[in-house]
Amino acid sequence: MEGDSMTAPGKTAINGSADGTTAASGKAGPSLRSIIQPVADLIYWRDPKKSGAVLASLLVLLLSLAFFSVISVFSYTALMVLFAAISFRIYKNIKQAVQKTQDGHPFKEYLSVDVSLPADHVHSAVDVLLSQLNSTLAYLQKIFLVDDLIDTCKFGCYLWVLTYIGAWLNGLTVIILLVIALFSIPKAYEQNKSQVDQFLGNVQQQVNQVLEKIKAVIPIGGGGGGNKEKDQ
Repeated sequence: MEGDSMTAPGKTAINGSADGTTAASGKAGPSLRSIIQPVADLIYWRDPKKSGAVLASLLVLLLSLAFFSVISVFSYTALMVLFAAISFRIYKNIKQAVQKTQDGHPFKEYLSVDVSLPADHVHSAVDVLLSQLNSTLAYLQKIFLVDDLIDTCKFGCYLWVLTYIGAWLNGLTVIILLVIALFSIPKAYEQNKSQVDQFLGNVQQQVNQVLEKIKAVIPIGGGGGGNKEKDQ
C-alpha cells in the first residue's frame, strides 16, 4: 500500500541501525530520533497526563483564535502567565519572611535551565523539512505538468473535494479537527492495527483494480518513457 511505503522511511529515520545511526548519516540519526520521539510519545498517549494537558492547551488556544485575534490571544495568554508568576513569587517571598526561611528565588532551578536550541537538532529538523519540501515540489511538478494522466486526475479529484470542505469549514476549524485526529487516530490504529490493515488492504486492492481498468481504457501514463521506447 502507499501508506506502507510512506511509513517505511520514517521508521528508518527514527529507529536507525543497531548502533543508533542511520544509513545516511551517523550524526543525524540520534538527533532526528530525539526530535520525533517526544512528539510520538504525546500522540500515542504514553503519558496520559502530559498528552491530555498538551491536547487541552492546543484546543483552548485554537478555540480562542476562533473568537479573538492572534495579537489578543498572545497578549492575554502572556499576561495570565506573568500574573501567575508574579503572584507566586510574591507569595513565596511573604512565606519566607513569615517563616524566616532562606529558600531564595522560587524559580531558581528553572532559571538555570538552558533554553537555547541545540544546533545539531535544528540542523536535523531543517534537513528533514528540506527533504520533504523537495519531494513535494517534485511531486507537484509531475502533477501539474501531467506526467501521468491518472495521477493528475486523482489529484484533481482531491482538490475538488477540498472545495467542498472549504465551503463547509474554515481553515481554523480544519486545524482543530486535525489536532483532534492527531491525538486520536494514531492511538486507535495502534490498538486495532490488524483490523485496520486488513480493511485498508481490501480498499487498496479495489482501488488498484479500478485504476487498472481505467488505464486499460486510457493507456496514458508514466511520462514520456513510453514515447521514447516507441521512438526507438
